[in-house]
Amino acid sequence: MKKCTECNGVMQELNAETPEGVEYNYFKCSKCSNEIVDMQQLHNVAEKYRKIKTYYAQLSKWGLSLGVRLPKELTQRYHLKSSTKVKLIPEKEYIKIIPE
Repeated sequence: MKKCTECNGVMQELNAETPEGVEYNYFKCSKCSNEIVDMQQLHNVAEKYRKIKTYYAQLSKWGLSLGVRLPKELTQRYHLKSSTKVKLIPEKEYIKIIPE
């Protein structure tokens, strides 16, 4: 039986789901309603998010530059059209693409 760190009440294990459908377990205090998620659950949820949030694209040569084609699902989700301008922000290990 897990005890609440706030009030020393009894913690009940419950199941929940993120808006994207990723299930996880958490504990809720029956006395003060404090909720906690253990580190293993956080790691499990993060790993599931990495899998469902990963998209792949292939670069192709366009003249002297390289172009990337974005998957249809992303263009729909972010309301991108062929005329949409984007900002490219170089980071240490990746490039951010931000619609303007």
